[in-house]
Amino acid sequence: MKFTDFKLDKTGDGLLPVIIQDACTLKVLMLGYMNEEAFDKTVASGLVTFWSRSRQALWTKGETSGNYLHVVEMFADCDADTLLIKARPDGPTCHRGTPACFDTPEDEGFIRTLQAVIAGRHAQMPDGSYTTKLFIKGPKVIGKKVLEEAGEAVIEAVDGQRDRFIYEASDLIYHLLVLLEQQGVSLAELEHELALRHR
Repeated sequence: MKFTDFKLDKTGDGLLPVIIQDACTLKVLMLGYMNEEAFDKTVASGLVTFWSRSRQALWTKGETSGNYLHVVEMFADCDADTLLIKARPDGPTCHRGTPACFDTPEDEGFIRTLQAVIAGRHAQMPDGSYTTKLFIKGPKVIGKKVLEEAGEAVIEAVDGQRDRFIYEASDLIYHLLVLLEQQGVSLAELEHELALRHR
C-alpha cells in the first residue's frame, strides 16, 4: 500500500483521513489526517504519525505523552479515500486521558480487553492471582471449571433467572478465555472458524 494509491481529490487539501481502531478491543479511538510524509513515516516506523492541520507539522501520536499507537494492520476503504489503522495503544489515546476521543461505552469490547489481561497474567504469572492459580493447575482443572460454570449457567437459564444467568454466563466466558489462552487460541481464531461456517 502506497500513499499514491489513495484518491484525495474529495478532500481538497491533499490529506488522507485516517481512522484509528484498537486492534484488541476493536474500539474506534480517533480520527486524524496524513499527508504523504506522515504516511511514509507511519509505515517505516510502525508508529502512527499524522499531519497536524493546526500546527502544519508532522505529529507522531505519543511523542510528548508516551501514549504511542503501534500499527498492527492497515486497510484502505472501498473508495480508496480513507485509511483504517488497527493499532495497539500504549495508553489513553485522547488528550483528556480517556481511552478514545469518542465517548462510546467504556465496557465496549471488554471481552477482548479481558482476553489481553488474561494473556498478561499468563506471561507474568503474578503471585496471588486466581488466574495464575488456574494456569498452574493446567487444562484439566480449567476445563472442569468451564464445565461447572456452563452447568450453572444452564440451570439459571432453565429457571428463568436472568440476572443469575448473566452472572454465571460471565463466569463461563472468563474461564473459557483462560482455557483458550492456555491452549494458545485467540478470539480472532474462533471468529475466523465461525465465519468459515457461516459462509
